[in-house]
Parts: sequence; C-alpha cells; structure tokens
Amino acid sequence: MPRMSQALTDAVTGQCAIARSLGVLSDSWSFLLLREAHLGKRTFAQFRDSLGMATDVLSARLDALVEHGILERIPYQEPGQRTRDGYGLTAAGSELKVVLIAMQQWGEEYLPRDQGLSVLPVTRDGKERVRASLVSAGGTLVAHEDVEFVRVTTP
Repeated sequence: MPRMSQALTDAVTGQCAIARSLGVLSDSWSFLLLREAHLGKRTFAQFRDSLGMATDVLSARLDALVEHGILERIPYQEPGQRTRDGYGLTAAGSELKVVLIAMQQWGEEYLPRDQGLSVLPVTRDGKERVRASLVSAGGTLVAHEDVEFVRVTTP
C-alpha cells in the first residue's frame, strides 16, 4: 500500500470517525472485496477470479482487512490439497453491508447505467428490496436534507 502523508496519518488516527474509517477502507479494491465477501466469496482464488486483481495487490488488501478486523482468516482444505486460508466477514465486516447498500443506491441514482444493476440488496428470503435510510435515535426516518454535520469540540 502507498505510504500516507503525515497529515493523512494524523487524520486517520484522530478524532474524526470518517477519517479513521478511510484509513482502513482507503481504496476501491477494499470495497470491491467487501462486496464479493458479501456475495459469498471466501477464497483467495475466488476473489482473484471475480475481480481480476493482481495477486500482490489482493494479498495486501486481504491482509489489511484482516489486520483491521473486517475479515478473519478461516483455514480450509480441498481434498488432496494443503490447508489454506479462506476469509470470512467479522461482525465489523458484516455491518459494512449498510455502507455498501448506501453506496449502491447512490450509484444507482446518480451514476445509472442502461443495462441495470449487477448487485441488488434484498431480504434474505429474496422477496423484498432493501434500502439504506437515516433514522433518528428515537427511531424516526429522517430525510437526508434534514441532516447536517456539526463539528464537536472535545475538552
């Protein structure tokens, strides 16, 4: 992975949770690996074949996702083969599904393609499409226009 500038290093280790998240999910490949893991890919070969990634890049990205607790290594063995590491989503990786769904629906809305979607978030039984939404702490749906970021100062 490329080295980060000192300013970026400070940002990703600082107070802002957005910057810290970007320190872990710092590139497109990480999000595509997460998408594939949510689609059921588990082995190095499956990730490589589905994404066409160079093996050194794939190895580095998988290591980083494991290091940050998003994926975990799970040993497996094919008949007649040596034991290898597969990859499974941790609770933190599974919860990133919300981020992927939000990215998918944003892309569908603002970067549409004529041929339709290649990935569609649906309920586990496959009967209903799901969307990411903003919900207040009290459980009420909130329109994105009614939400703003405010800077909080800490003592």
